[in-house]
Amino acid sequence: MLYADLPVSRASVEINASPADVWALVGDVQLMVKLSAELLEITWLDGVDAPAVGHRFRARSFHAALGEWESTSTVVEWEPEKAFTWDVDAGQDERPSSTWGFVLDRAGAATTLQQWGRMGPGRSGLSFAIDRLPHKEAKIVANRMQEFRSGIESNLEAIKALAEKAAA
Repeated sequence: MLYADLPVSRASVEINASPADVWALVGDVQLMVKLSAELLEITWLDGVDAPAVGHRFRARSFHAALGEWESTSTVVEWEPEKAFTWDVDAGQDERPSSTWGFVLDRAGAATTLQQWGRMGPGRSGLSFAIDRLPHKEAKIVANRMQEFRSGIESNLEAIKALAEKAAA
């Protein structure tokens, strides 16, 4: 698996709560600051304070191997109780360094929530590690994708617990 392959990590969970209850959590980007091991802060830009297509937010993140960085994300899909997707740092060539999203589906009386993250196609902080060690690109990408997966699974379990507690 190489960076240019645009690898995707995804996971899903069934939540015993309505899509509305789950959406209230998924749409709260400040909650993601509390759930994520890397995300430290989110600030809405351009005078907005909530997600909608075209709205932008700045995130400050930290990773032990990558250090601290800031990124700007743009909401590219916002369909209440269905989907929330954002591109991270579309650079000069307009290609995002990553894309992240949530998808909700009604599953009888429950909701299936999926979170996913795609690496690339634009350059990211990981690109610098690959530049320094091109012979280890597959291992670098695989390790980062496993971190994506672990973070996604942790987020989904926390959202599940919060949504089910609120629905009870």
